[in-house]
Amino acid sequence: MDTHSINETMAVLALQLGIILFAVRFFGKLALRFGIPQVLGELSAGIIVGPYALGSIPLPGFPQGIFGLSNLAASSLPVSTELYAIATIASVILLFMSGLETDIGLFIRYSAAGTLIGLGGAALSFLTGNLVGVFLLDTSFMDPRCLFLGILSMATSLGITARILSEQKKLNSPEGVTTMAAAVFDDVLGIIALAVLMGIVAVLSLEGPADGGINLEAILLIAGKAIIIWLSFTLLGFVFSKRLALFLKFFKSSFDFSILALGVALLLAGIFEMQGLAMIIGACIAGLSLSRTDIAPVIQERMQGIEEFFVPIFFAVMGMMVNVRDIINPYVLTFGAIYLGTAFLSKVVGCGLPAMLMGFNVKGALRIGVGMVPRGEVALILAGIGIATGILNQQLFSVAVLMTLATTLVAPPLLGAVLKLPGQGTKKPVKDDNHSSSFWHFRTEEIANMVINRLLRDLRGEGFYIQTMYMDIGISQARKDDIIFIIHRDDTNITIETERNNEHFIKTLVYEVIVELYGVIQELKENSESDELRRELLDGDSPTREKLYTYMDPECISLDLQGETKEEIILEMVNLLSAKHRSFNKDWVIRDVMERERIMSTGMQYGIALPHGRSDGVDRIVIAVGIKKEGVPFEAIDNELSRFFILTVCPRKESEPYIQLLTDIGSILHFEEARTALLKAESPEEVIAVFRPQEKA
Repeated sequence: MDTHSINETMAVLALQLGIILFAVRFFGKLALRFGIPQVLGELSAGIIVGPYALGSIPLPGFPQGIFGLSNLAASSLPVSTELYAIATIASVILLFMSGLETDIGLFIRYSAAGTLIGLGGAALSFLTGNLVGVFLLDTSFMDPRCLFLGILSMATSLGITARILSEQKKLNSPEGVTTMAAAVFDDVLGIIALAVLMGIVAVLSLEGPADGGINLEAILLIAGKAIIIWLSFTLLGFVFSKRLALFLKFFKSSFDFSILALGVALLLAGIFEMQGLAMIIGACIAGLSLSRTDIAPVIQERMQGIEEFFVPIFFAVMGMMVNVRDIINPYVLTFGAIYLGTAFLSKVVGCGLPAMLMGFNVKGALRIGVGMVPRGEVALILAGIGIATGILNQQLFSVAVLMTLATTLVAPPLLGAVLKLPGQGTKKPVKDDNHSSSFWHFRTEEIANMVINRLLRDLRGEGFYIQTMYMDIGISQARKDDIIFIIHRDDTNITIETERNNEHFIKTLVYEVIVELYGVIQELKENSESDELRRELLDGDSPTREKLYTYMDPECISLDLQGETKEEIILEMVNLLSAKHRSFNKDWVIRDVMERERIMSTGMQYGIALPHGRSDGVDRIVIAVGIKKEGVPFEAIDNELSRFFILTVCPRKESEPYIQLLTDIGSILHFEEARTALLKAESPEEVIAVFRPQEKA
């Protein structure tokens, strides 16, 4: 093989991946800003930069465009083989992670309602999707294209539905858990149907239609084989899941066993593909099997970076396969509108009616039906398989993408609206006697954070595996064998959810954590030499790193403070900031600054006081400067009166150079000439000039 050709191919692939990564990040974030699911932004990115749009614009070295169709030689796909291969691996990762995140216990617990509701939605969706194909393509019910349209309509996006339910705090409601169980059933049923269809396609490609029809005996044989393979691997996965987890734990490092878990998914994906089934079936089984083990949350966390890299590439490549001209084609638009209408109604009706038979009222049935509408990632994967195997042509692929886009876009606001309807969704009140929720309230966020960090450390010591990937939104998970703790932190509150028989354990552990922290704090107070520490803050002579003067405003500087006490001085300076800044909560700022003063005075030596604090009362760093030549008592280290006051307030949850600014203030006021200049200043501008040491050099 030509080495130059390989190197050139790899260079083009590197350029394409670089462009895709920037495109999916930009359009994904843009979609989120407008309240649209990120997956739609990533799909749109692929359409925009793909071979049917910007990707075909001639560039130096790429006369047909960097994603131009002429680069693909005899390929039947509108993207290169290398790029499609990466997208295929991405789909394996996506289904592996989806299976890993599936709550099998929840599925089993609500299996009766979930199975009936999921079956109703899947059956009606398949039937209506198939009949749309029969009617508009003028063909038979068993035409592979019609069967594929039916299977595409069966899917439900677990990820999108779960996110909406979580945002509305309805994930653990009767409607929420039933919807999730039904969605799992639908996806499993869709995968089985896909396996059967792949068997049908294999028979047709090998034998062709017999006497103008289909060899039903051969189809049943291959379909039966597909179902047996699927069921066998699924049962083996569930039976040996804990032994598999024990084997993976042998590698000790969580990074090692997480990567090897993905290796298991890839092995199963390859086996299923070689058996004539889709790769994603094997990947999903691997994820479902490991989801029942205690290392599942750790694998999810360790795999997050890989998922964030690969999965958006998959959605972009799916977008690249969409011909923009086909989307605006009247035939495709008409076909897509009819297909979309049936896809929407089939889920609402097909799931809603069985829900009413399972104890839900009209409101609850509507919530479940709408929650099952978004097709999302699973439908896109199926559509990609359809066009890659030749079952779908370019126009039918565009129809499938239109349906996926529309259901994913319309479902979130509709589901949000029906979830907000007042009243319960069940005919009778539902009581969960096995669920326990323990609550603790702490005075400050800092204390709550200390408790959480110590709690997670102690849980690790007890042999629990910890998932912290959602800690930025206040959620973490601890898991050991069949014991699961869901830990929520909301500002100063901590809530831990678990089964009732684990409630005593977690309460005992939290109590011990609080006792340990109390001892640590007492020891810290006894051993710390606070005056010496404060004195060192102004004895340093380090270079300033932030432009202090850019944070200062002449209107927030007073050369003649009137207060006679610490509290009056701080209040006067807060009033300066309040008069200038609109996004400012005066009460919160006073509370937080005074709380910091209560812990330890900010009165230094040399007549300097640096009151400061983090507060939700500001949205950015603000600084006020005040001078009182007569001085006031401020509990200074040297017991002298304080005359120079610099108040600094920083947002509590934003990334700002807060400590660096305090360091820079100390570095400047360390010099006597700076303090003398402040005393002599006759205008706010002269005060600001003192804090421009880099301009004096």
